[in-house]
Amino acid sequence: MNVIVVGGGVAGAASAIALRRLGVEVAVYEAYAEPAGRVGSFLSLASNGLRVLRALGVLEQVRRAGVEVPRQRMWAGSGKLLGDVPRGRLGGDDLHSVTLMRGALVETLRAEALAAGARIVTGERLVDAVATETGVRAVFASGRTAEASLLIGADGIHSVTRTLLDPHAPVPAYAGLYSISGVSEGVSVEPGVFHMTFARNGAFLHLAAPDGRVWWSAQVASPGEPDLDRAEGAWLTHLAGLHRHERVPSAVLAATTALHRPTLTHTLDAVTVRHDDRIVLLGDADHPVGAGQGASMALEDALVLARALGTESSVPAALSAYDAARSGRLARMARAAAGNRDSKTAGPLGRWARDLMMPVGIRLFYEKATSWLYAYDCGELPATRAGVPGD
Repeated sequence: MNVIVVGGGVAGAASAIALRRLGVEVAVYEAYAEPAGRVGSFLSLASNGLRVLRALGVLEQVRRAGVEVPRQRMWAGSGKLLGDVPRGRLGGDDLHSVTLMRGALVETLRAEALAAGARIVTGERLVDAVATETGVRAVFASGRTAEASLLIGADGIHSVTRTLLDPHAPVPAYAGLYSISGVSEGVSVEPGVFHMTFARNGAFLHLAAPDGRVWWSAQVASPGEPDLDRAEGAWLTHLAGLHRHERVPSAVLAATTALHRPTLTHTLDAVTVRHDDRIVLLGDADHPVGAGQGASMALEDALVLARALGTESSVPAALSAYDAARSGRLARMARAAAGNRDSKTAGPLGRWARDLMMPVGIRLFYEKATSWLYAYDCGELPATRAGVPGD
């Protein structure tokens, strides 16, 4: 059996690692030589995603690339503490959430995929996928073609693979929220705590980075799409104005030494065609969720698909089993992500109600409300490659 993975981000690289652990021949085709690189914002991995990394044998490598963050504190714009909870885990779980730059995670996973024997080809963009007698032929913009038993579309929210599967597939839409992040120096922030401030114009996130600096991200509610080409100084002035009423975010912004390019947050309507007999979607190509779970859900996808391929008798049967195993959880995650976005775009009345009720809700219901998410375990890879379906 051989597999083509389109997209070398988190979902694609993790799939390559998982399948190589089963002895499957894997080639990853990626448009960029260094996706994300060292630029861009940070992301967090919750306990459910960390269990996947442990099953793949790469947990310690990822931990070294980031910082463990055991706690999360949520604040009202007034400075009122709304909640202090375990970050991305249940209270008794010793798998502490890890926060790291997205580029660092991708680089770590790609290095492990290469070490496991995957082949990575950069500078290639998928333009077509054609069924063959034994699998699928991928056609790239360069004219290169490749054939395999299975094609995994892990090519992100603007997925070409999704449209090839279904010409009527949904397309991303602006979600009324954009993010801009940066790095600050000289600000005292308690290590090991992820801070989220529900501000008047969205949410402001910050934490102490491994090198003593501060990583921050402003998630700004805006009905219309902003001008992303605004100069850095203009962005900082704009953010300072938006957060002028919030003391801590204002202090972090004032100490900024580096700014990253802003990005738009998109939503995607439910994808109804997630696979056929030889093509399957993973990660943001199928379900861009955000809410601190995008990377963890992509990792879950990779492991569950590998388990299905290692236990089912054929590729079509494995893809059906994978879809059945993921659909309910992903639908629930999509609802949770929508609620997360709504909390960041609430109006004055919604903010008042949130600030009033959140401390009570967290104190009484947090563990029960999040157990379905953080206690989830995808399991381990099959012990041998005996079950991997052939061509």
